[in-house]
Amino acid sequence: MPGFPISLANPVEHGGPLPEQADVVIIGGGVIGVSAAYYLARRGLRPVVLEKGRVAGEQSSRNWGWIRQQGRDLAELPIMIEARRLWCELAAELDEDIGLTPCGLSFLGRSDADVDRYEAWLKEAAPMGLDSRVLGTAALEALIPGMSHRYRGALHTPSDMRAEPFLAVPALARAAVRAGAVIVEGCAARCLDLGGGRITGVVTEQGLVRAPQVIVAGGAWSSLFLRNEGIDIPQLSVRATVAATAPLPEIHAGGATDDRLAFRRRMDGGYTLAASGYHETFIGPDSFRHFTTYLPQLLNRPFARAYRLRGPAGYPDGWRTRRRWRGDAVTPFERMRMLDPAPNAAKVAEIRAGFETLLPALGEVRITAAWAGMIDAMPDIVPVVDRGPIAGLLICTGMCGHGFGIGPAFGRIMADMVRDAPLGHDLSRFRLSRFSDGSRLVPGPDL
Repeated sequence: MPGFPISLANPVEHGGPLPEQADVVIIGGGVIGVSAAYYLARRGLRPVVLEKGRVAGEQSSRNWGWIRQQGRDLAELPIMIEARRLWCELAAELDEDIGLTPCGLSFLGRSDADVDRYEAWLKEAAPMGLDSRVLGTAALEALIPGMSHRYRGALHTPSDMRAEPFLAVPALARAAVRAGAVIVEGCAARCLDLGGGRITGVVTEQGLVRAPQVIVAGGAWSSLFLRNEGIDIPQLSVRATVAATAPLPEIHAGGATDDRLAFRRRMDGGYTLAASGYHETFIGPDSFRHFTTYLPQLLNRPFARAYRLRGPAGYPDGWRTRRRWRGDAVTPFERMRMLDPAPNAAKVAEIRAGFETLLPALGEVRITAAWAGMIDAMPDIVPVVDRGPIAGLLICTGMCGHGFGIGPAFGRIMADMVRDAPLGHDLSRFRLSRFSDGSRLVPGPDL
C-alpha cells in the first residue's frame, strides 16, 4: 500500500487558496480536525482547516489503526461507542475502502492481577451495554490459536474494529471538502487575531483569515501554539514506534496486545506491530515545567517510558524551539512542517522477534516498513475538550494515542460546540480548568 505513513513526499491534495473569511477556522488536519470540518460542513457552516504539512501527516496516519471501546476511561466510553457507530456510517458514505473491519480486539493478561483489572473495568463499564467479556485461557486459545505463551485470560470486545489510518483520514478530508469545507495544506497558523477580547480570525503564513471561532486540534503542537497565546496546557509528546510486516497467513483477523507487544491484521494481508506500553520521552523545557503534574503517572508506571536527554531540533519541546513569536515572524510550525521521528530500530527488531516467538506457525516475519509518531500525552491520560479562556476559542487535544478511534465523535462534538448545540455527553472530565482549579488528577485506566 503506497503512501503510509503520510509524509511531505505526498503531493499536496488541498492547496487552497486561503479564503478571506470562514465561519470557523480549524488548526490541524488530523483526524479530529477533519472530522470537525466534515460535521460542520454537513450542518451548513463553512469551516477552513489549516494544516502546516499534509492531512494526517503526523500521528493520525501513524497509529495502530484500532477502533477500540474496551479499556477506555469511563468518561470517554460513551463517546467511543458513538465513534464506532460514526465510523460505520462514514465507511458507507466515503465511497472509498478504508479497511474498516469489525474484528474484535483483545487485551492479553499474563497474570491473575491482569485478569482482575479486566474484571473490575468490565463491572464498571457493564451499564453501557458493551459486548466486552473476559475470556479464560481455553477460550482465548480458541480465538487466537497457536500462541506459544499461555495467558491467564483476556479482555475481549467482539464489536471493536480496525481500519487503515493512512487511508481513512484523507478519505474523510475529501468528504469534508465535498460537503463544503476548505482545507489548505502547507499553510501554518501563526497566531490568533484578537479584537475586543475575543477571536476575530487567525494569522497564517499566507495572510489573515477572519472567523469568529477557532478550534485548536493540533495534536503534539497544540500546547506550543496555545502557550504563545498565554494558555498553559501540561501536554508533552512521546515517541511510539510501529512496524508493518509482509503478507502472512491469517491466524487472527483482529488485534491483540499484552504488556510487550501489540499486533493487528492489516487489509494488505500483513500485520501492524508495535511495542505495547512503551514510549520514549525527549526531555525538554516543558518536561521540567510539568514534572510535578506528571509525577503520579510516573510513579504508577515508572518503566513505561524511556527518557532521551535531548530532543531533535525543532520538536515542540526542543531546547531551541521558540516559545514566543508574532504574526509577522516565521514560526516553529513552518520550520518543521511534519513531525517525522525515526523509529527505534532496536524496538523494531524486538517486536519482530516477539511476534515470531508468540506465533511460531507464521514462520519468518519480514518487516516491510517501520515508522514512529509523536503522541500528544496528558498527565491523567484523557484529553482536553473544552472552550478556551478567550472568547471564540475551542480546544480539542491530548488524545494520548487514542485519537484515531474516537476522532469522529470528538469531531462531531466540536462541530456542535461551535454551534452551541447540545453535545450529548458530559465533558466535565476533559475540562481545561482541571489543571488549575485544585482538582486531584485521576489517571485513566491502566489495563
